[in-house]
Amino acid sequence: MSKSSEQSHPMHDPTVKSLMQRMEPHIAQSFTVEQQLALARVVGLRGGRVHSIDMRATVKFPFLPWSFYLVFLAGKNRRPLTAKEKAFAAASLFLIATLTVMILSLLGLVALYIIKSLLGINLFESFSLGLFDWLKSS
Repeated sequence: MSKSSEQSHPMHDPTVKSLMQRMEPHIAQSFTVEQQLALARVVGLRGGRVHSIDMRATVKFPFLPWSFYLVFLAGKNRRPLTAKEKAFAAASLFLIATLTVMILSLLGLVALYIIKSLLGINLFESFSLGLFDWLKSS
């Protein structure tokens, strides 16, 4: 058997190997190579399951015959987005961009108002927002 065919044998896949080891030996030995390849393909659809954060815990309560498991996973989404998820992402981006422009515009207007007040320019006689006076006093 060549090295490349040895590498492609389904028993070299750790997931398939683990699955076969959990079976009764006579059942595991009854699988043909073709069936093992099909099994590797189906099991492989789950992906590598690599997560940035992978926390797993089992909690056993006293006096209860069973335990609970807790799993917290986080990481980059590698799956293609559904139409609903794409629409939500577009709406979120639009909202964030709009809020950013509004906040930057407001900060720009405040900066212009302070510069106007520093230069002593009064647009309306006897009217002031009090912002410049508040900044001078503090």
